[in-house]
Amino acid sequence: MSFSVNTNTGAMTALQYLNETQGQLARTQNAINSGLKVASAKDDGAIYAIAQNQRGAIAGFQSVASSLNNGSSAIEVALSAGQSISDLMIQLKQKALSAADPSLDTASRQALNSDFTALRDQISTIVKNAVFNNFNLVDGSTTKVQALASADGSRRITTMAQNMSLSGSIVTLKSTATVSTQAKASALIATIQTSLTNVNAALAKLSAGAAKFSIQATFTQKLADTLTSGLGNLVDANMADESASLQSLQVKQQLGVQALSIANQAPQTILSLFQGG
Repeated sequence: MSFSVNTNTGAMTALQYLNETQGQLARTQNAINSGLKVASAKDDGAIYAIAQNQRGAIAGFQSVASSLNNGSSAIEVALSAGQSISDLMIQLKQKALSAADPSLDTASRQALNSDFTALRDQISTIVKNAVFNNFNLVDGSTTKVQALASADGSRRITTMAQNMSLSGSIVTLKSTATVSTQAKASALIATIQTSLTNVNAALAKLSAGAAKFSIQATFTQKLADTLTSGLGNLVDANMADESASLQSLQVKQQLGVQALSIANQAPQTILSLFQGG
């Protein structure tokens, strides 16, 4: 080994290794602080790009889930309204049957007619109030409810609306129908039964739509969970490994400092060459 006061090869080598250790220690400390082994593009550009694409897909599925939940809620409201209308149709049929009794006196028929019209008008009230997020699937204001079915927005899932307004194709009972006479009551029995059958069929269609939305929502959540797990595998730090690495690097750092200190003392030996005998 040559002795020089201008060039200290040993110190330079020790400093290089110490700087490398310091860099590794900084990366390990960042991983422990953030919980991520790839927190930025600087850590690993390729993995970071893949992770960002995964994050975009996860965000897309979150939007899909929100859209499906909104659609499901609108259908649930429509189902509740339809069930109430079905119950009212049963009561209306009962009132019509009672009013069709030819032996009924006028006062009794008038009382039945008052009950009948109140029940009839309640259908309109239910239909008007079956609204969720500005969607009403039972008043004829819309033909369908749609929701996102894919993270890129290219696919939709659809459920058709069911107009249950009075005087419609499902509820054929007229909005002016009464049982004020025995003849009117008798004529309405078949109409009410048809309306009841139609309402129940419409409920079945809405129920199928609700099931479709629910299945898609479950599938979407599973996809999002799978992507989230995959993202974690890409960028999450293994804290057990990082802890072991931190301790190892700290020891290596201390040894590097000592090695650099020893190397820096080497030129001092040159002075002994110039000491007198």
